Amino acid sequence: MISENDNIRTNSFEAWVLAARPKTLTGASVPIIIGIALAIKTAGWEELGIVPAVLCLLFAFMMQIDSNLINDYFDCIHGNDNSATRLGPKRACAEGWITLPVMRNGLVVVSAVACIIGLPLIWYGGLAMIIVGAVCVLFAFLYTTFFSYRGLGDLLVLVFFGVVPVYFTWYVCIPKALQGFNVWALTAGIGCGLVIDTLLLVNNYRDRDNDKRDGKITLVVRIGARRTEQLYLYLPTLAEIIIFSIVMFNTSKPLLAAAIFIVLSALYFIPHTRTTNKLVAINHGKALNMVLGMTARDMLVFGLVSALQIILLYNPV
Repeated sequence: MISENDNIRTNSFEAWVLAARPKTLTGASVPIIIGIALAIKTAGWEELGIVPAVLCLLFAFMMQIDSNLINDYFDCIHGNDNSATRLGPKRACAEGWITLPVMRNGLVVVSAVACIIGLPLIWYGGLAMIIVGAVCVLFAFLYTTFFSYRGLGDLLVLVFFGVVPVYFTWYVCIPKALQGFNVWALTAGIGCGLVIDTLLLVNNYRDRDNDKRDGKITLVVRIGARRTEQLYLYLPTLAEIIIFSIVMFNTSKPLLAAAIFIVLSALYFIPHTRTTNKLVAINHGKALNMVLGMTARDMLVFGLVSALQIILLYNPV
């Protein structure tokens, strides 16, 4: 396994692996997993579009990597990745692992590959997929360069790591005859986005002092540490209430469904509560990077549990 402490050669394969931040790909997979689960319950296993499901997953991975590289590049040129003050994991451009001109070329290549992967989805979802894909690429750039400095990063995560990937994964994975507006897919996307945002909350919670110094007014800087801790704890609760509502409005056996739902939810809430306690106990410094890893794990558990709840309990008419 490649470590940040290794002697990394400039512009090497190892440098690009570290810059891509493969650990973040779990977050990108969660909305796709939930979208596929909804598609299974809409169309059935036999009618599920396997090819568009795989394309959605690959597109999500490439867009996550693209976002990571964009963040790496622009934070470097803005001077936000100073090694002396940085609390998060080391970044490729700031450490000199990848030179800025090469990183710019890499951004073009990764963005192009993401678009090529997403292009066949037009066959499954129509020309609207061009707009969806273009907006996703635009979001990847604007998140780091504009919105994150204005405290809007959490809103964009809700939309582009929740609503958009869940809804449109569901949309392209079902037969065209069944495609249309679906309030439950939209609602599930909101719930997913709330959980994905916990990863951003931890990141910004750790960096709150540096962000305030640099004029980066994140949500954490606005509301303070204590309220962020409460938000981190309760956002997933709201997300589970949303998924619970979806199930309850679409089941013929509400009592049995509620009992099974609660038992399955414990698989997520127990580790999430422990992670919250760890977040509060550490409070400051590089040790919070451990909580980032725990949060990524919890997010994946949420995605798998939610998919199981949907497949077992959600029965749309």
